Amino acid sequence: MIQSTARLEKLQHLQSLLQRGMQALAAGDIQRASDCCQQVLRIQPDLVQGHFLVGLVALESRNRKIAFSAFSSVVKLQKEHPAAWAQLAKLHMGEGQVNAADAALGEALKYRSEDPLVQDLLGSIYSLMGDYGVARQCFETANRLQPDHPPYLLNYANNLVYSGELDAANAVFNKIVSLSPDSPQAHWHMASASKATDERHIQQMEDLAARNRSPRVRAFYYYAIGKECEDLGQWDRAFDAFSRGAAARRETVEYDEAAEIEMFDFLEQHCTRDWFDALPEGDPDPAPIFVLGQPRTGTTLIERIITSHSQAHSAGELQQFGLAIRRLTNHQNPKRFSADLFRQAADVDMAKLGSLYLKTCARMRGDKPRFVDKLPQNYLLIPLILKALPNAKIVHLTREPMDACFASFKQLFADAYLHSYDQREMARHHARYRRLMDTWRERFPGRFLDISYEDAVTDLDSSAKRLLAHLELPWEDACLDFHTQKQAVSTASAAQVREPVHTRSLGRWKKYATQLAPMIEELRNQGIATDSI
Repeated sequence: MIQSTARLEKLQHLQSLLQRGMQALAAGDIQRASDCCQQVLRIQPDLVQGHFLVGLVALESRNRKIAFSAFSSVVKLQKEHPAAWAQLAKLHMGEGQVNAADAALGEALKYRSEDPLVQDLLGSIYSLMGDYGVARQCFETANRLQPDHPPYLLNYANNLVYSGELDAANAVFNKIVSLSPDSPQAHWHMASASKATDERHIQQMEDLAARNRSPRVRAFYYYAIGKECEDLGQWDRAFDAFSRGAAARRETVEYDEAAEIEMFDFLEQHCTRDWFDALPEGDPDPAPIFVLGQPRTGTTLIERIITSHSQAHSAGELQQFGLAIRRLTNHQNPKRFSADLFRQAADVDMAKLGSLYLKTCARMRGDKPRFVDKLPQNYLLIPLILKALPNAKIVHLTREPMDACFASFKQLFADAYLHSYDQREMARHHARYRRLMDTWRERFPGRFLDISYEDAVTDLDSSAKRLLAHLELPWEDACLDFHTQKQAVSTASAAQVREPVHTRSLGRWKKYATQLAPMIEELRNQGIATDSI
């Protein structure tokens, strides 16, 4: 009887500690949550819930190593733990370990969990894998199981944005803000979704930004403020906000410029014509159309023109080609692209690479004869695409250097384009990109079409006809009415491409010419001429 009482008291104490730890975590008190974890595991080192809480605390404090260890301990102690398997799958994807993520995801799916946390995690994993349709089902399930929970609503709303359902997404963002007014990503999306007509939302966000110490949070608010100030024609105030947002975001990312230089150098030195010609041809499927270049240069506009055609489907910004390389090489560097990735990719079986890409695109490519993959960064992969998919078509967008660089500088991206938060870093990256594209033109003449953003918006008819001729698609008048499409738009251009073509963005940087002096100077140092002011 005494032993039973002691056991019960121990269990009650453990449950109390776990509850206090979860409450501390929810309140953002990492130290108190960590203290609770230590007490729990001192009392019972093999307690599954204790290790899981350690993992959650580690995620919140961005200690991925401890998170990996904690969730791995959970599944060793209790293999049938879908939440821990899902956390491991997400961590593996974040580290670029795609095969390990596939395996952990398979384990998580075995148990058909109805836990909303698991469903939300599964949605996030499928999103990282580029499978947004399956992700939608998971997010919907999570919100059905636990309604009005802002984190689950946010992931669902982001999925709606990807699917081009902007009105529905904005309704969810408004709901999030009503439930939790200090929701930076929701405010940022709301600012992006419509044109500001007064300063009310700006003032609200300025108050929220001033009260928040997190640079990640401030970045969302400042970029949103900058966008709405531009809407109102308040150019100096807009640039100040963009600059504050960029500085805040730059604090949160690790941009390794030396590694990027190494990667570009490797591509130029090793992806030669001799290397290319020595490889056997890959998968002959003519379905893929790659639209690529720098972000914010018109890739979405061109995608919409193509997918207004009856024979072409918009598959969105697919990660599948890069993920196929990782699956075939078991490459595990968390950086999305690196010299080491391309070093391993150079020896891949190109037929397998092309076939695996097509297989993993199956759910996204639609039922039309052709589909468009609009991931801008695929410009790095042009030689691999040409060899793995020899009948694929490639369209490359160009844009005036300052407009291109400034458009990226004033845009908050997810976890890509880490060079874009500093004017000089942005300019030097742009110079490397241009040199690489010159290299690809020289080595693979006629294998891809260059279209300038300026030509597309000033002479849509001629540009569209040249585009379709390159793609070997018959002319259809619908391609000039791209803005009437209701298909998905997954980028910051979502609102713009739902209106007819316009020239408002041409030379937009000149409104900020004085503030952009470092960018102009760096481009000129790199030998790149800019439009006169």
